[in-house]
Amino acid sequence: MTHSLHPLTIGIAWCLAWGEGRKPHDLSILQQMREALRQGKEVPEEVRSQVEAVQQLQGIPEDYFPDQITDLKHNYANLWEQTTRIGLVYGGATKIKGYVFESAKLPEIRGASALLDRINLIDLPAFFKCEELPEEFPECYRARQYCQRVRRELQHKDKTLHSLWDALIPELVIYSTGGNILAFCPTAFVPDLVNLIEKRYTAETLTANSCAVGESFRLLELRFGLLDNPIEQTKWLDWYLQDKKRQTSPITTAYFGQLKNGKNWKELFKNRKNFNEITGKLATLFQQRRNGNNVPDSQRPSRRYPPMFETHPYLLRDDVEHRLAVAPGSRLPDEPWFSDALARKRIVGQRTKGEGSRSQKWWTKNSDWKWQLGQVKLLWNSGYLESWVVKFRRFIEKSHYRDRYYQDIPKQKISEARSLTEIGNAGNGFVGYIYADGNNMGGYIQKELKTPQDCRRFSRDIFTATEESVYHALGEHLKPHQLNGLIGDNQHRNGAIIYPFEILTIGGDDVMLIVPADQALAIAKTIGEEFERILLKGEKIQGRNDYGITDSDIISRSQDCHRYQGKTPVNPSLCKLSKLSMSTGVLITADQTPIYYAENLTNQLLKSAKKKAKQLKKDYDYHGGTVDFLTLKSVTMISSNIESFRQEGLTKQEQDKSKPTLKLYGAPYTLHELGGLIKTGEKLKQSEFPRSQLYQIRSLLERGKSTTMLNYRYFRVRLQPEQQKLLKDYFEEAWCKAITNDGNLAPWMFDRDSMIANLIVLILLATFTPELFRLQYSLLNLLKKSTYYTIWRELIELYPFIEVQPESVSQTTTMISNS
Repeated sequence: MTHSLHPLTIGIAWCLAWGEGRKPHDLSILQQMREALRQGKEVPEEVRSQVEAVQQLQGIPEDYFPDQITDLKHNYANLWEQTTRIGLVYGGATKIKGYVFESAKLPEIRGASALLDRINLIDLPAFFKCEELPEEFPECYRARQYCQRVRRELQHKDKTLHSLWDALIPELVIYSTGGNILAFCPTAFVPDLVNLIEKRYTAETLTANSCAVGESFRLLELRFGLLDNPIEQTKWLDWYLQDKKRQTSPITTAYFGQLKNGKNWKELFKNRKNFNEITGKLATLFQQRRNGNNVPDSQRPSRRYPPMFETHPYLLRDDVEHRLAVAPGSRLPDEPWFSDALARKRIVGQRTKGEGSRSQKWWTKNSDWKWQLGQVKLLWNSGYLESWVVKFRRFIEKSHYRDRYYQDIPKQKISEARSLTEIGNAGNGFVGYIYADGNNMGGYIQKELKTPQDCRRFSRDIFTATEESVYHALGEHLKPHQLNGLIGDNQHRNGAIIYPFEILTIGGDDVMLIVPADQALAIAKTIGEEFERILLKGEKIQGRNDYGITDSDIISRSQDCHRYQGKTPVNPSLCKLSKLSMSTGVLITADQTPIYYAENLTNQLLKSAKKKAKQLKKDYDYHGGTVDFLTLKSVTMISSNIESFRQEGLTKQEQDKSKPTLKLYGAPYTLHELGGLIKTGEKLKQSEFPRSQLYQIRSLLERGKSTTMLNYRYFRVRLQPEQQKLLKDYFEEAWCKAITNDGNLAPWMFDRDSMIANLIVLILLATFTPELFRLQYSLLNLLKKSTYYTIWRELIELYPFIEVQPESVSQTTTMISNS
C-alpha cells in the first residue's frame, strides 16, 4: 500500500474488516488500518486480505460487464467468495413543508427550517465523528465541540451507544445533504443506527416526520447490483436474452426501461445493475416505512403511530395546531401561548437571527420553559446554529463582490432582517418569493450514478452549486439597506442597516428565499445561470465531463426555443448546455400577504416552470432553466389555482372558431427570455411611454388582436423618434416579428407551437388538395385559428418594480454613512 485511498474505499474496508458482529476481532488493528490507508502506508497483516478485496472491487474496469453471472466467479474469485455483508443506511426528514410551514409566522418558519438544517448537516454526521474530516464536512468542523456533546449526551442516556460510536467513522458517510443521509455501517449496527436517526428528529423537533431504513449487501453488490443467494441463481443477462418475451414483459420494461435512442437490451441491463439498484431498494423500503407499513420479520417499531400530545378541553392551547400550551411568551408582543414544539421553532428562529439576550428572556428567565431531564429541570438546548446570512457573509468576504457589496459600510453594523416588513422596506412594500428546484435530477441519478463515489461527488457538487448560486445572485443584485419609514411595533428599527433577504432553506437542489420585489426576477435568473456555470466549472477543474453537453446539433436546436430575438446574446454559459438546470417560481406580492398563501402560489409557479422545461426538452432538446412568475397586487386577486386563473381569466377564446385564441400572458420563460423581458421592461420605462396609455393598451387586449395592434401603433407614433426606436428595437423586433413577412404583430406574438401543429394539418391537406387556391385558403384559415400571446400585460405589472437609473453606489454609501 503506497498510495492513499478514496474515503469511501476506506469506509468499505472498515466495514469488511469489522465483520458482522457487534465487536471486531481487534479495534486497535482497525484503527491502525484506517490511519495507514489515509496516509498511503502498509496496513496490518490481519486485515490485508479485506483491504485487497476492496481494492480489487474498485479496480474493476468501468466498461467491464459479464454476459454470464459465472464469469464473475472466474475473473474475480476472491470477491465471489467474500461473504461478509456490509450495511447501508438511508434516512432523513419527510413531509418537510408540513413541518416548516405549519405556522404562518416568519419567526417560527425560520426556526423550523434552521432546526432541520442543523439536524441534517450536523447532528446526523456527528454520529460518524465527521468533524474529523474538515475538508469533507466543514459544517461539522465548525461545530466540532457541539458534535462531541451530541454523542456524549446520547451516550449518557443509553450506555450501549458506546459500541456504536466505535463502529462509526466519517469515511462511512456517502452524503448527508439535501435533507437525507446515506452511509455505510457495520451490519450488526444497522438497526441501532436507523432507530437513532429517527429518534433524533423526534427528540429535537417533537413533531417533524422522519424515516430511516437499512439493509446489508455483499461486496460484489456494490458494483453489480442486487444478487441472489447463492449468486449462481441470479437471473442475469444471458437468462433474459434466451427468450424475447422476457425482454418485452411489462415487468421487465418497467424495471429496466424501454429500448430507444439506439440502445440495445444489454446496455439497459448494464445501466440498471450497479450501485444505483441497491439504493433503489433502500428507497422502496423507505417509502414502505414512511407509509406506515410493517416490514415482515422486522423487529423495529412501527411508524404508523405519530407522536401523541396530551390534550384537555379546559386548558390553553397554541394558535397553530391547538396543541397543549406550556407557558406564555410573557416578554413577546401579545404574549402568545406556546406548545413545546412551537416554542422550539421560535427559540431557534430568534437565535439564528442573532437577536440579543434581551429578546430571548421570555424563555430563558421563565422556569415554566424548563424541560425535565432526569432528576433536574433544564432549558432545552437549541445546539449549534449558524444562519444562512453568516454563511453568505463568509462567502462575500472571499469573493470579488466584497468591496462593491459593503460600500465601505462596517459589516459589524449590518444586522439580519427580522420580518417581511423589513425586507419589503427595501422593495417599496413588496417582496418576492423565490422557490427553485433542480431539473432532470431523478433521471440523472438513475442513469449516471453507478458507484458510491459517484453519489458522493454528485451530492457535494449539487449542494455546492445550489448554495453558491444563491450567494452569487444576492451579492450581484442586492446591497445593505437602511430601514426607514417603519411604524408601529417596527418603529424602533428605523435607521438599522440590514441584509435585505431571508433564506428559508437551501437543501440539495432546493432553494426557498424572500427578497425585495424589484430584484426578484433578476435574482431568480442569476441563480439559474450560476447553478449551471458552477457545475460546468467544477467538472472542468476536475477534468470530467459529467454535466456538460458537447453535441453541437443539440446545442443549436436548443437555442431555437427562445422567443426573445433581441440584441442580448444567449448567455455564454449556456453555449455548452448543462444536463442539469433549475426551474424557478417567483411570486411578487405585498409584504403583508400571508406566508402560507404565498408559499402555495409559489409552489404552483414552480410546477408550471418545470412543466415548461419538460416540454422544451422534449420539443427542442433544451436542458436549461425556466422561470414562471406572477405579480400579485392583492390577496383576493386569485381565488383558485394559477392554471385555472390563466385559462379562465387570461385566455380569450372567441365563439367564432375561425378567430385565433388570445393568451394575455407569456409565462413561463426560459432564462434567456427572462433576461430579454427585464431588458424590454427597462427600455419601455426609458421610452417614457405615457402611463395612462400603457394601461389603456392593456385594457384593449381583450378586444381582439386587430384592435390592440391599431391602438398600439397609434400611441407609439405619437412618441419622440428616439423613444419610438427604443420600442421598435427592444420590443417589436425582439418579441413580435411576423412569421410570414418582415413586419411585426406588436403587441402580439405568434405561438410557434400552434403553428407547427397547423403546418402538419396543412401537409396532410396538401395530399388531397392539389389546387393552389385551395391550399392558400386552407393556410389562411389555419393561421386564423392559431394562438397568439402577449407579454404586454406582464410588462405593465412589472413596471413599478423596474429601476432604469438606480441610485449610484457613492450616493447610497453617503446616505448610510451620514445616518
